Amino acid sequence: MVDNDWKMAEAWTLEEAIANIQQTEDLGKRYYAAWWFGRFRVKDDRALAALLDALKDEADRSPDGGYPLRRNAAKALGKLDNPAVVEPLICCLESEDYYVRESAAQSLELLKDKRAIAPLREMLAGGVEAAVLKEGKPHFVQPYEAILEALGAIGAVEAIAEIKEFLGHGTEKIRYAALRAMYQLTGEAMYAEQLIGALGGDTLQLRRSALMDLGAIGYVPAAPAIAETLAENSLKLISLKGVMESHLHHTQGLLDTEGDRLLKLMDSLL
Repeated sequence: MVDNDWKMAEAWTLEEAIANIQQTEDLGKRYYAAWWFGRFRVKDDRALAALLDALKDEADRSPDGGYPLRRNAAKALGKLDNPAVVEPLICCLESEDYYVRESAAQSLELLKDKRAIAPLREMLAGGVEAAVLKEGKPHFVQPYEAILEALGAIGAVEAIAEIKEFLGHGTEKIRYAALRAMYQLTGEAMYAEQLIGALGGDTLQLRRSALMDLGAIGYVPAAPAIAETLAENSLKLISLKGVMESHLHHTQGLLDTEGDRLLKLMDSLL
């Protein structure tokens, strides 16, 4: 996909996007249409029906045997804030396509519906010992980061024992996801403090990951370290935005001294 294709799709009207996902001759346009519905969070019954239908698509196949349209549809459905999509997304957790499962878990994280807890926990079966790379593939047997993050966001306190085990996984980003979930489920600062330590990681990729995790949990004491992290200002601003939103939630929208300090940190990065 090239930038011009994305720009073309972004300029579509609702009617054009619906027409493009309903036609079957141009698979690329169907793919972009699914993205478009999520990008603009379209709450139209025709769009919803088309996305749900796309979860069963057999025509769009990648060289590795995956389902690109299904992946995009699963991602888009999580942005529609509609409880009717939860069960179809749960079904996607059993897909043979790793990336469909990952997209479904990410969408279930956004929807925060407790119906997803049991099937997500099942994907952690075998614990760290089973969490290995899939033979011949560049990914693990399950999308562990997305699963752990979803369980944390949903508030799956019954899964704390399983999640805690992943603090010992050998892959940093999976450990970060477990730390993120453990903080969300327990509120214990030691988990967030370890994520602050990860901001000093050796690689930019790991520092970026820690930034996003701290923004997701809204850990206010992390703000100065976030602002000083060796990473792009744009990502630091996204992380601080998450912290600010969390703080305002706790203050019921009132801008106090701490909130003012956060705003000044954000201004310093502009």
